[in-house]
Amino acid sequence: MSSLLLTGISSLVTNDPSHGPLLGELHDAALVIEGSTVAWVGQRTSAPAADASLDLGDRAVVPGFVDSHAHLVFAGDRAEEFAARMTGTPYSAGGIRTTVAATREAADEQLAANVARLVAEMRRQGTTTVEIKSGYGLTVADEARSLAVAAEFTDETTYLGAHVVPAEFADDPAGYVDLVTGPMLDAAAKHAKWVDVFVERGAFDADQARAILRAGQARGLSARVHANQLGEGPGVQVACEVGAAAADHCTFVSDADVDALASAGVVAGLLPAIEFSTRSPYPDARRLLDAGVTVALATDCNPGSGYSSSMPFCIALAVREMRMSPAEAVWSATAGGAASLRRTDVGHLSVGARADLAVLDAPSYLHLAYRPGVPLVTQTFVGGRPV
Repeated sequence: MSSLLLTGISSLVTNDPSHGPLLGELHDAALVIEGSTVAWVGQRTSAPAADASLDLGDRAVVPGFVDSHAHLVFAGDRAEEFAARMTGTPYSAGGIRTTVAATREAADEQLAANVARLVAEMRRQGTTTVEIKSGYGLTVADEARSLAVAAEFTDETTYLGAHVVPAEFADDPAGYVDLVTGPMLDAAAKHAKWVDVFVERGAFDADQARAILRAGQARGLSARVHANQLGEGPGVQVACEVGAAAADHCTFVSDADVDALASAGVVAGLLPAIEFSTRSPYPDARRLLDAGVTVALATDCNPGSGYSSSMPFCIALAVREMRMSPAEAVWSATAGGAASLRRTDVGHLSVGARADLAVLDAPSYLHLAYRPGVPLVTQTFVGGRPV
């Protein structure tokens, strides 16, 4: 197995507490990759020999971003809906049905090509792990094929048949829940790792969400929840009750919700590109962090409420709009995302971790927030190989 020594690292974010608090940052550092994993981390002057070496030119290195919430299997776009929002039309969950119609009409090859395009776009911006949801098919066949497409690109696939109630079940939401927990789950489970539900006005209530999540868990899927995006509601509490890995959005949370997240160990996934795109209030990350809640940052890349694939953009928004420090934001976009996916092999650069990393054309990670909108990622490694 060949080894590669990376030198010329001005600042190395390891997220390894043995190297210091929070980011475990090392200066004038080096890193050895052996095969697909990290074999050694430390100061450049102590680096061991390797089969090959690469000088990164005094650049910063961070763990590859872990995007724990994305909706990439879809067809069409909703640019006109975005334009309408920017001129005063408020966002609601109903726009999802527009994408559902386009996705149902698309061939598998079209869907796969769109996912490939977006994953490549993410890679160029330093994302090395991405979760991909279904949720734009909402029929047995379309949810199953959406997940089969997603599984071509990631192991982190999420069954979101409970995105909204489709038009054909508008008068029979209970019948749709039966479909989601029965035949649709049967078809989807073999392609999915996670089960998710959108708990919101215009989507699913607490009782429906519990039934859907527990049915998924009974089939071996782990739970995550779209919670408290458009207003206060039961989503966070449901996530904590069922032992979900994450409650995502958390834009409108009560003190009881914050306490529940902290005590249950449920990760709060914050998705600031959505608030940017919908002109909604941003989540109060500071409040969550100060209460001891683990926070993840993710893009929620989707064609409706927020069509951004950029984790650096989310980091900049988190610092500017959500009162996170640059270090907290970078940790949440890497180790926090890994926690949301219950992964221990990604989100950090300690010995034994998967060698997923992003090289920045900057002297430190601070520039991710300091220089918003600038394409700082010059190289991305996935499993030890540049992509």
